[in-house]
Amino acid sequence: MTPEPPAAQPHVVIAGGGVAGLEALIALRDLAGDRLKLTLLAPEPDFVYRPMAVAEPFCLGHIEYHALAAIAHDFDAAFVRDALAEVDPVARRVGGRAGTALGYDSLLVATGARPETAYPHAITFGADRAPEALAGLLGDLEEGNAHRVAFVVPAAASWSLPLYELAIMTARDVWGMGMDEVQLTFVTREERPLEIFGAEPSALVAGVLARERIEFVGGVDAEVERGAVLAGDRRIEVDRTVTLPALAGPRIPGLPANADGFLPVDPHGRVWGVRDVYAAGDVTNGPVKQGGLAAQQAVAAARAIAARHGTGVEPEPFRPVLRGMLLTGEDPRWLRGPEGTAPGGARGALQALWWPPTKIATRYLAPYLVGRDRAGHLGQPPVDALEVRRELDLEPAGGGGPGR
Repeated sequence: MTPEPPAAQPHVVIAGGGVAGLEALIALRDLAGDRLKLTLLAPEPDFVYRPMAVAEPFCLGHIEYHALAAIAHDFDAAFVRDALAEVDPVARRVGGRAGTALGYDSLLVATGARPETAYPHAITFGADRAPEALAGLLGDLEEGNAHRVAFVVPAAASWSLPLYELAIMTARDVWGMGMDEVQLTFVTREERPLEIFGAEPSALVAGVLARERIEFVGGVDAEVERGAVLAGDRRIEVDRTVTLPALAGPRIPGLPANADGFLPVDPHGRVWGVRDVYAAGDVTNGPVKQGGLAAQQAVAAARAIAARHGTGVEPEPFRPVLRGMLLTGEDPRWLRGPEGTAPGGARGALQALWWPPTKIATRYLAPYLVGRDRAGHLGQPPVDALEVRRELDLEPAGGGGPGR
């Protein structure tokens, strides 16, 4: 790719204040120095660090909030509070729902995906009032008003790890209160627990489920009814069902989208069919929606943008490496899975296998947050962590096309 001649501080607009958007912001300032003018466009005032949300009902962790205006200031960027509504790639302008109009030389879209309820008769983790509903479930189990709980991964979900965490921590809570009559079932289309990480990490997670007396029912696309889960030919009677949301693409006016509304991108994050527009994270057509992968994709897009504007940075394509930390509620334990085709199996460790040891592993954002918060609470998971890592060869979901 031939870099364009340097312009007087080209303007890069980053739409989205989540992991991908902030990783791109910090990466661009690191890669390009003061040669780019950066604007962060986001609908909410705060960056919400959500991975510990699964631990909130068990009083083992909580969501963190960080002011986006302060983060933008730290990296000499402007912050505009508005939601991306449309893009005019010919005029190189974006419009916001509240009337914002911004011109750009390069645009990076990192607005995320839209969560949707997969099953109306289930508690959907990540939905409004889900923490209260989960706390109510634990109360009903403790008081004997519920005895049978199913954790069901929707067929459309691409990242199932949080539901495993909820199931395992629920089990530890239940058994810790001496309620041996409770029945817990985990239902998923995966043939083996967390099979995306490979055989040996999957076997370890299977061992955790067995130890916690959680029945695993795999290889099925489940249907959820009121009072029952249909798992293939089997009907599982339940008192409560817990599930994850399905994700839908935002279908941004002015930009191409696949059948599910996600932006099709090439390995450098360039959106197919339009010039000077890039995307990263859950808004793209990648088949696995996960924070660490979103951050890696954001860095690839940031390198491509920096190279385009003549900074001398060499573009590097997105090569996904999946890392996961499974919270279980015990003393910290970590597991490294096989990387790609490299020989050797998983190994266990009592120490963290990346630094800082945050729930979402990122090159830029995690070190910044831990350094900004001198208490380091984001770097100290308060409950057990099984870390798994694997290089992935991912094909985009929903079709593709030539990059530009």
